Amino acid sequence: MVSRVERGPVADWFWTIDRLFLAAFIGLMGIGLMLSFAASPAVAERLGLDSFHFVERHGFYLLPAVAAMVGVSFLNPRQVRRGALLLLLASIVMMIMALFFGVEIKGSRRWISILGVSIQPSEFMKPAFVVICAWLFSERSRHPEIPGNLFAIILFGIVVALLVAQPDLGQTMLTAAVWGGMFFMAGMSWFWIALLGGLAIAGFISSYFMFPHVAERINGFLFGEGDSFQVDTAREAIIRGDWLGQGPGEGTIKRILPDSHTDFVFSVAAEEFGIIFCMVMVLLFGFVVIRGLLRAGREQDDFTRLAVAGLSLLIGFQSFINIGVNLELLPAKGMTLPLISYGGSSMIAVSITAGFVLALTRRRPESRAQPRTVYRPMSSVAAE
Repeated sequence: MVSRVERGPVADWFWTIDRLFLAAFIGLMGIGLMLSFAASPAVAERLGLDSFHFVERHGFYLLPAVAAMVGVSFLNPRQVRRGALLLLLASIVMMIMALFFGVEIKGSRRWISILGVSIQPSEFMKPAFVVICAWLFSERSRHPEIPGNLFAIILFGIVVALLVAQPDLGQTMLTAAVWGGMFFMAGMSWFWIALLGGLAIAGFISSYFMFPHVAERINGFLFGEGDSFQVDTAREAIIRGDWLGQGPGEGTIKRILPDSHTDFVFSVAAEEFGIIFCMVMVLLFGFVVIRGLLRAGREQDDFTRLAVAGLSLLIGFQSFINIGVNLELLPAKGMTLPLISYGGSSMIAVSITAGFVLALTRRRPESRAQPRTVYRPMSSVAAE
């Protein structure tokens, strides 16, 4: 048992960490491991592998994921910024390398092999990008001579260009949504809201005409055209599960669902454990997002406020997209369910995201004395 009077780093961490956040993240990880037993054996058998091949790999990835989350949560805000900067630079370099030397899968170059390990750099880029943009937005208010907003816009342009070059339009939309939310919270004027909103709409329309696979998925969603086997099968699995599910191991539709262990694990959960269980999962994600935004609203330091809000939105938007695709509320898009879907890069990257949230929301009495910076709209800054 850790004592309150003990002065060691572990005791300090235990009594200052947001334990509700920690419990939610560990709960999601536990659900992911449980669902890997339900969702992955059929996929492994179709590929001629051992039935528990993906279960074992999921458990193997879970160990460094938990270690990353706990280890990152020990950092103070300054160390979080420095770590995020190093992670962002490394991710951008690997994303560039992936364009030239990466493994091409389904027409996209998103993965790079390092020492025999396949890594998706864009997954690690996202939490680091959020933290660095939060720092740039906060620096603009504390040091007007530093064009923090301009640097954030340039960084956003670089990241979006790399994602589109892969191409990965889903991650592009996710990154843009989170960045736009942070920009709004940083005091963006209505002029910039209208301008960036118009650019986002123009980019979405352009992607429809520039990328055939995007047009195919949107047409399939709106008009039922093209190959909709996976989403139709996922919907059937959800309907068959009803409220209480078919029972652990009793799902049958999952056996013909190609990506049942990754993008469509939510449908497997619905078939075997029921809609009520899926609602519990949704509530856990909702708890993480709402608690994150509430904690951000109480923060006195602007960097911490923007970073916690942005990281919470990152987890929330990604889970919303994945679940929306499973429920046929959104066009098909390959995106994992945070901390639940199979995938080493995604699991470890989201664990780093969770670690950043835990680190920035730890109770630090000295932070209460810091005056809160009032953001001015960019239009008024420009007028000066």
